[in-house]
Amino acid sequence: MTGPGTLDPGLLLGAYSVGVFPMADSRDAASIYWVEPRRRAILPLDGFHLSRSLRRVIVADRFRVTVDRAFGHVIALCAESADDRPETWINAMIEDAFVRLHALGHAHSVECWDGDRLVGGLYGLAVGRAFFGESMVSRAPNASKVAIASLVARLHAGGYSLLDCQFMTAHLASLGAQEIDRADYMALLGAALSSTGSSAASSSTAPAEAGGGDFFALDGEAGADGAVPGKVVAQLLGQTS
Repeated sequence: MTGPGTLDPGLLLGAYSVGVFPMADSRDAASIYWVEPRRRAILPLDGFHLSRSLRRVIVADRFRVTVDRAFGHVIALCAESADDRPETWINAMIEDAFVRLHALGHAHSVECWDGDRLVGGLYGLAVGRAFFGESMVSRAPNASKVAIASLVARLHAGGYSLLDCQFMTAHLASLGAQEIDRADYMALLGAALSSTGSSAASSSTAPAEAGGGDFFALDGEAGADGAVPGKVVAQLLGQTS
């Protein structure tokens, strides 16, 4: 267990590069602990399950989906308690560390908007060709599904090879997530990081995508509001599912 204090960005990048990540016992916890699951959930980028109902929601642009427009807002929303999740594992140390990683170009968010109101999204960490999904939130029906679908399309377009979901849930399983053992996960992680040519912790200031995936590969398709049209997302997902 670590704390109280702060989490160094370089330490976090190094931890994720060897399959370890931080959690806290509660939102108000003063310390964190390190987790290394024996079984890991991943979502194969060529195996996303795009249901007909979800496709309709995406193509209809039910939500305006952006990236990195409200990172702090997304992580704060993920950390809030809700009726279906009275406690979260995101304490102040983790929130602060990821806000700093975002400022350094390593952490990213996907936001779902209903008008000017943020109604869902997710955030995570990009290193090489791996994206480590940290948490997602929904304050409107289908918002988190649209967020993760948009993320998968973006990672597919950007040349990523691994989407780490940490722990399996029924929600993730319905979207095509799989649970694998640690040895298989580490093999996938090693391949995803090999494109960087060096340790993920070698620099805490260079963007994580350097030499790896391009998180912004879809931005050329975005409109003036920063949103990629749903039909583009659905087309990319149709190529993978």
